[in-house]
Amino acid sequence: MILMWSDLTLFLLLVASGGFIVYIIKQEKWIFRWSYWILIAAFLCHTIFLGYRYYLTGAAPVLTLKSALSFFSWCIVCAYLILQLRFRLMVLGSFVAPFAAFLMIVSTAMSRVETPVRPIFKSLWLTAHVGTIFMGNALFAIAFLAAIMYLIQERNIKQKKLGSFYARLPSLATLDSINHYCLLYGFPLLTAGMITGSIYAQYVLGTYWQWDPKEVWSLITWLFYAALLHERLTVGWRGRRAALMSIVCFTILIFTFVGASLWMGGYHSFNTMGAKAVQ
Repeated sequence: MILMWSDLTLFLLLVASGGFIVYIIKQEKWIFRWSYWILIAAFLCHTIFLGYRYYLTGAAPVLTLKSALSFFSWCIVCAYLILQLRFRLMVLGSFVAPFAAFLMIVSTAMSRVETPVRPIFKSLWLTAHVGTIFMGNALFAIAFLAAIMYLIQERNIKQKKLGSFYARLPSLATLDSINHYCLLYGFPLLTAGMITGSIYAQYVLGTYWQWDPKEVWSLITWLFYAALLHERLTVGWRGRRAALMSIVCFTILIFTFVGASLWMGGYHSFNTMGAKAVQ
Protein backbone atom coordinates (compact mmCIF):
# COMPACT_ATOMS: atom_id res chain seq x y z
CA MET A 1 0.00 0.00 0.00
CA ILE A 2 2.81 2.41 0.87
CA LEU A 3 4.40 1.86 -2.54
CA MET A 4 1.08 2.73 -4.16
CA TRP A 5 1.24 6.25 -2.70
CA SER A 6 4.81 6.66 -3.93
CA ASP A 7 3.94 5.49 -7.45
CA LEU A 8 0.84 7.68 -7.51
CA THR A 9 2.92 10.67 -6.43
CA LEU A 10 5.40 10.10 -9.24
CA PHE A 11 2.62 9.66 -11.79
CA LEU A 12 0.89 12.88 -10.74
CA LEU A 13 4.20 14.78 -10.72
CA LEU A 14 4.90 13.63 -14.26
CA VAL A 15 1.42 14.62 -15.42
CA ALA A 16 1.73 18.03 -13.72
CA SER A 17 5.19 18.53 -15.25
CA GLY A 18 3.84 17.73 -18.70
CA GLY A 19 0.97 20.14 -18.15
CA PHE A 20 3.29 22.95 -17.05
CA ILE A 21 5.51 22.39 -20.09
CA VAL A 22 2.46 22.55 -22.37
CA TYR A 23 1.40 25.72 -20.57
CA ILE A 24 4.68 27.52 -21.23
CA ILE A 25 4.21 26.68 -24.93
CA LYS A 26 0.48 27.36 -25.30
CA GLN A 27 0.10 30.06 -22.63
CA GLU A 28 -3.49 29.04 -21.87
CA LYS A 29 -4.55 29.61 -18.27
CA TRP A 30 -6.81 26.58 -18.06
CA ILE A 31 -3.77 24.36 -18.71
CA PHE A 32 -1.95 26.01 -15.80
CA ARG A 33 -4.96 25.61 -13.50
CA TRP A 34 -5.26 21.90 -14.23
CA SER A 35 -1.50 21.39 -13.86
CA TYR A 36 -1.47 23.35 -10.62
CA TRP A 37 -4.26 21.29 -9.06
CA ILE A 38 -2.64 18.05 -10.22
CA LEU A 39 0.58 19.22 -8.56
CA ILE A 40 -1.36 19.87 -5.35
CA ALA A 41 -2.79 16.34 -5.58
CA ALA A 42 0.75 14.98 -6.03
CA PHE A 43 1.87 16.96 -2.98
CA LEU A 44 -0.97 15.56 -0.87
CA CYS A 45 -0.22 11.99 -1.97
CA HIS A 46 3.46 12.55 -1.22
CA THR A 47 2.57 13.95 2.21
CA ILE A 48 0.54 10.82 3.01
CA PHE A 49 3.43 8.65 1.82
CA LEU A 50 6.02 10.46 3.95
CA GLY A 51 3.71 10.69 6.94
CA TYR A 52 3.06 6.96 6.84
CA ARG A 53 6.78 6.22 6.55
CA TYR A 54 7.41 8.41 9.58
CA TYR A 55 4.64 6.59 11.46
CA LEU A 56 6.15 3.20 10.61
CA THR A 57 9.76 4.04 11.45
CA GLY A 58 9.50 6.89 13.97
CA ALA A 59 12.40 8.58 12.15
CA ALA A 60 12.74 11.39 9.62
CA PRO A 61 12.57 9.90 6.08
CA VAL A 62 16.10 10.89 5.03
CA LEU A 63 18.31 8.04 6.22
CA THR A 64 19.00 6.79 2.70
CA LEU A 65 19.75 8.64 -0.51
CA LYS A 66 16.55 7.17 -1.94
CA SER A 67 14.39 8.59 0.84
CA ALA A 68 16.35 11.86 1.05
CA LEU A 69 15.74 12.59 -2.65
CA SER A 70 12.05 11.84 -2.19
CA PHE A 71 11.82 14.19 0.80
CA PHE A 72 13.76 16.88 -1.07
CA SER A 73 11.27 16.63 -3.92
CA TRP A 74 8.40 17.07 -1.44
CA CYS A 75 10.06 20.12 0.12
CA ILE A 76 10.61 21.75 -3.28
CA VAL A 77 6.96 21.35 -4.23
CA CYS A 78 5.92 22.65 -0.80
CA ALA A 79 8.14 25.72 -1.20
CA TYR A 80 6.79 26.35 -4.70
CA LEU A 81 3.16 26.16 -3.56
CA ILE A 82 3.91 28.73 -0.86
CA LEU A 83 5.79 31.01 -3.26
CA GLN A 84 3.00 30.75 -5.81
CA LEU A 85 0.67 32.38 -3.27
CA ARG A 86 3.16 35.25 -2.95
CA PHE A 87 4.28 35.83 -6.55
CA ARG A 88 1.52 34.31 -8.71
CA LEU A 89 4.08 33.29 -11.32
CA MET A 90 2.48 30.57 -13.39
CA VAL A 91 5.57 29.96 -15.50
CA LEU A 92 7.68 29.11 -12.43
CA GLY A 93 5.90 25.76 -12.19
CA SER A 94 7.23 24.86 -15.65
CA PHE A 95 10.72 24.75 -14.10
CA VAL A 96 9.96 23.57 -10.56
CA ALA A 97 7.62 20.64 -11.30
CA PRO A 98 9.99 18.88 -13.74
CA PHE A 99 12.88 19.32 -11.29
CA ALA A 100 10.82 17.79 -8.45
CA ALA A 101 9.68 14.99 -10.78
CA PHE A 102 13.30 14.28 -11.76
CA LEU A 103 14.25 13.83 -8.09
CA MET A 104 11.33 11.43 -7.61
CA ILE A 105 12.30 9.46 -10.72
CA VAL A 106 15.83 8.99 -9.40
CA SER A 107 14.48 8.09 -5.95
CA THR A 108 11.98 5.57 -7.35
CA ALA A 109 14.64 3.94 -9.55
CA MET A 110 16.87 3.21 -6.54
CA SER A 111 16.57 -0.11 -4.72
CA ARG A 112 14.87 -0.38 -1.34
CA VAL A 113 16.28 -2.32 1.63
CA GLU A 114 14.00 -3.17 4.54
CA THR A 115 15.71 -3.43 7.97
CA PRO A 116 14.89 -1.81 11.32
CA VAL A 117 15.80 1.81 12.02
CA ARG A 118 18.27 2.32 14.84
CA PRO A 119 16.82 4.00 17.97
CA ILE A 120 19.23 6.97 17.80
CA PHE A 121 17.42 8.18 14.68
CA LYS A 122 14.07 8.32 16.45
CA SER A 123 14.63 11.80 17.81
CA LEU A 124 12.62 14.99 17.51
CA TRP A 125 15.89 16.91 17.23
CA LEU A 126 16.71 14.95 14.08
CA THR A 127 13.23 15.70 12.72
CA ALA A 128 13.69 19.41 13.44
CA HIS A 129 17.17 19.34 11.87
CA VAL A 130 15.91 17.61 8.74
CA GLY A 131 12.77 19.70 8.38
CA THR A 132 14.48 23.08 8.60
CA ILE A 133 17.55 22.29 6.54
CA PHE A 134 15.61 20.59 3.73
CA MET A 135 13.10 23.43 3.50
CA GLY A 136 16.00 25.88 3.33
CA ASN A 137 17.55 23.76 0.59
CA ALA A 138 14.21 23.71 -1.26
CA LEU A 139 14.08 27.51 -1.28
CA PHE A 140 17.67 27.58 -2.54
CA ALA A 141 16.66 25.15 -5.30
CA ILE A 142 13.94 27.55 -6.44
CA ALA A 143 16.42 30.44 -6.23
CA PHE A 144 18.69 28.37 -8.48
CA LEU A 145 15.90 27.79 -10.99
CA ALA A 146 14.98 31.49 -10.89
CA ALA A 147 18.65 32.30 -11.56
CA ILE A 148 18.64 30.00 -14.60
CA MET A 149 15.48 31.73 -15.85
CA TYR A 150 17.11 35.12 -15.22
CA LEU A 151 20.16 34.27 -17.35
CA ILE A 152 17.95 32.93 -20.16
CA GLN A 153 15.80 36.05 -20.10
CA GLU A 154 18.80 38.37 -19.94
CA ARG A 155 20.39 36.62 -22.93
CA ASN A 156 17.16 36.95 -24.90
CA ILE A 157 17.04 40.66 -24.17
CA LYS A 158 20.69 41.29 -25.05
CA GLN A 159 20.29 39.44 -28.33
CA LYS A 160 16.98 41.25 -28.92
CA LYS A 161 15.09 37.98 -29.15
CA LEU A 162 11.82 39.53 -28.08
CA GLY A 163 9.64 36.79 -29.52
CA SER A 164 7.16 34.47 -27.89
CA PHE A 165 9.53 32.71 -25.48
CA TYR A 166 10.75 36.05 -24.11
CA ALA A 167 7.16 37.06 -23.46
CA ARG A 168 6.49 33.85 -21.54
CA LEU A 169 9.22 34.43 -18.96
CA PRO A 170 8.85 36.85 -16.04
CA SER A 171 10.67 40.17 -16.05
CA LEU A 172 14.27 40.35 -14.84
CA ALA A 173 13.14 42.37 -11.82
CA THR A 174 10.59 39.71 -10.84
CA LEU A 175 13.09 36.86 -11.18
CA ASP A 176 15.65 38.79 -9.13
CA SER A 177 12.96 39.38 -6.50
CA ILE A 178 12.24 35.63 -6.30
CA ASN A 179 15.95 34.95 -5.91
CA HIS A 180 16.19 37.51 -3.11
CA TYR A 181 13.03 36.26 -1.36
CA CYS A 182 14.21 32.61 -1.41
CA LEU A 183 17.62 33.60 -0.05
CA LEU A 184 16.12 35.80 2.64
CA TYR A 185 13.99 32.96 4.03
CA GLY A 186 16.15 30.01 3.04
CA PHE A 187 19.24 31.20 4.90
CA PRO A 188 17.59 31.34 8.37
CA LEU A 189 16.18 27.86 7.75
CA LEU A 190 19.63 26.58 6.78
CA THR A 191 21.06 28.20 9.91
CA ALA A 192 18.34 26.66 12.11
CA GLY A 193 19.04 23.29 10.51
CA MET A 194 22.72 23.51 11.38
CA ILE A 195 21.97 24.56 14.95
CA THR A 196 19.45 21.77 15.54
CA GLY A 197 21.89 19.34 13.91
CA SER A 198 24.58 20.38 16.38
CA ILE A 199 22.20 19.91 19.30
CA TYR A 200 21.26 16.47 17.98
CA ALA A 201 24.96 15.58 17.62
CA GLN A 202 25.56 16.62 21.23
CA TYR A 203 22.62 14.48 22.33
CA VAL A 204 23.77 11.40 20.39
CA LEU A 205 27.56 11.72 20.20
CA GLY A 206 28.38 13.93 23.16
CA THR A 207 29.86 16.72 21.05
CA TYR A 208 28.44 19.56 18.98
CA TRP A 209 31.07 19.29 16.22
CA GLN A 210 33.28 16.45 14.99
CA TRP A 211 34.75 17.83 11.76
CA ASP A 212 32.78 15.22 9.89
CA PRO A 213 33.14 15.77 6.09
CA LYS A 214 29.49 16.69 5.67
CA GLU A 215 29.68 19.06 8.64
CA VAL A 216 32.63 20.81 7.02
CA TRP A 217 30.93 21.05 3.64
CA SER A 218 27.71 22.22 5.27
CA LEU A 219 29.70 25.02 6.91
CA ILE A 220 31.24 25.90 3.53
CA THR A 221 27.78 25.98 1.98
CA TRP A 222 26.53 28.20 4.81
CA LEU A 223 29.46 30.59 4.36
CA PHE A 224 28.81 30.93 0.62
CA TYR A 225 25.13 31.67 1.16
CA ALA A 226 26.02 34.05 3.99
CA ALA A 227 28.37 35.90 1.63
CA LEU A 228 25.65 36.10 -1.02
CA LEU A 229 23.09 37.39 1.48
CA HIS A 230 25.60 39.93 2.83
CA GLU A 231 26.41 41.19 -0.66
CA ARG A 232 22.74 41.53 -1.53
CA LEU A 233 21.79 43.34 1.67
CA THR A 234 24.81 45.58 2.18
CA VAL A 235 26.58 45.96 -1.16
CA GLY A 236 23.46 45.83 -3.27
CA TRP A 237 24.17 42.86 -5.51
CA ARG A 238 21.38 42.41 -8.02
CA GLY A 239 20.72 40.82 -11.34
CA ARG A 240 23.31 38.74 -13.19
CA ARG A 241 25.93 38.76 -10.44
CA ALA A 242 23.46 37.52 -7.82
CA ALA A 243 22.06 34.93 -10.25
CA LEU A 244 25.52 33.52 -11.01
CA MET A 245 26.39 33.38 -7.32
CA SER A 246 23.12 31.57 -6.60
CA ILE A 247 24.08 28.93 -9.16
CA VAL A 248 27.55 28.54 -7.61
CA CYS A 249 26.07 28.25 -4.11
CA PHE A 250 23.51 25.66 -5.17
CA THR A 251 26.21 23.61 -6.91
CA ILE A 252 28.12 23.50 -3.62
CA LEU A 253 24.89 22.62 -1.79
CA ILE A 254 24.24 19.67 -4.12
CA PHE A 255 27.78 18.40 -3.61
CA THR A 256 27.27 18.66 0.16
CA PHE A 257 23.89 16.92 -0.06
CA VAL A 258 24.98 14.04 -2.30
CA GLY A 259 28.75 13.96 -2.75
CA ALA A 260 29.83 14.40 0.86
CA SER A 261 27.27 11.82 2.00
CA LEU A 262 28.25 9.18 -0.56
CA TRP A 263 31.99 9.53 -1.09
CA MET A 264 33.58 11.09 1.99
CA GLY A 265 32.54 8.78 4.80
CA GLY A 266 31.86 10.00 8.33
CA TYR A 267 28.76 9.55 10.44
CA HIS A 268 26.66 11.53 7.94
CA SER A 269 27.44 9.01 5.19
CA PHE A 270 24.43 7.18 3.78
CA ASN A 271 26.57 4.05 4.05
CA THR A 272 26.94 4.35 7.83
CA MET A 273 24.08 6.39 9.25
CA GLY A 274 21.17 4.39 8.03
CA ALA A 275 21.53 3.30 4.48
CA LYS A 276 20.03 -0.03 5.46
CA ALA A 277 17.21 1.44 7.46
CA VAL A 278 13.57 1.10 6.60
CA GLN A 279 12.84 3.98 4.29
